[in-house]
Amino acid sequence: MKKNKQYYLSLDYPIVTRKLSTKEGGGILAYYVDMPNIAVDGKDYDEAIKDLKSAFGCYLDVALTLKEDIKEPSHLEKTKRINISIPLSTLNEIDKYLSNKDINRSTFLATSALNAIH
Repeated sequence: MKKNKQYYLSLDYPIVTRKLSTKEGGGILAYYVDMPNIAVDGKDYDEAIKDLKSAFGCYLDVALTLKEDIKEPSHLEKTKRINISIPLSTLNEIDKYLSNKDINRSTFLATSALNAIH
């Protein structure tokens, strides 16, 4: 299958939304779990989702033109369960950091590792 814009638009990228406080400007924040740098806000959920999908389409146009790697939804990737040892204090810090984010520990660790590598 050719991986063109339509291919990527047809994939089921998980979207996270949350209400923004009045201090943050109000409205709804929306972003893709696998692409947190593509984020928008809107006055309501429908506007935020619509604008996010539009921003994703613009990102695809640029990324495909530049022949950049485009991440596919992580839930479509094969995974392997591993056993690691990590200091309890570090684990507590990770859990504290993640407590108000919509990301699990495994995804956070994998993303952090890839960010360190690249």
